[in-house]
Amino acid sequence: MATFVTITPEEMTEDVFTAIGKEWMLIAVGDENKHNMMTASWGGFGVLWNKKVSTIYVRPSRYTYDFLENGKTYALCFFDEAYRDKLTYCGRHSGRDGDKCAATGLTPCFDKAAPYFEEASMVVFCNTLYKQDMDPACFLDPAIEGNYNGADYHRMYIGEITEVMKK
Repeated sequence: MATFVTITPEEMTEDVFTAIGKEWMLIAVGDENKHNMMTASWGGFGVLWNKKVSTIYVRPSRYTYDFLENGKTYALCFFDEAYRDKLTYCGRHSGRDGDKCAATGLTPCFDKAAPYFEEASMVVFCNTLYKQDMDPACFLDPAIEGNYNGADYHRMYIGEITEVMKK
């Protein structure tokens, strides 16, 4: 298995619209004793408060939400297309109901501030700086409401990028 090398956020060359929106990512949270991951296709990277940041969006109904609320760090794990079925599984099944690592065969690593996966092609580690619930009163496009059933509105998390590893 290839080893990771640390790069700066500026050295990331991935098209984030493809990497997040089409290829997806796993948001990984927790520690060696209790952790979870979920597939996400909403998020982004940018600069805010003079810091390099990521934004992720998680609904309160998701098991990962509690981990984000009770922790300070998360990892965004990106994979090659060969892992699509594993990301699909992680998006359709809750960690409340079973061990997603056992079900997918993904290998968690715990030597950093947040868990990540040996099989990932790139990992972005982040410290949470800010969180806020999406307020439907602020939707300027009424069609956005169509993304929500039962008012399960996302919470946005902004995290400072602390490390990027790539194979």
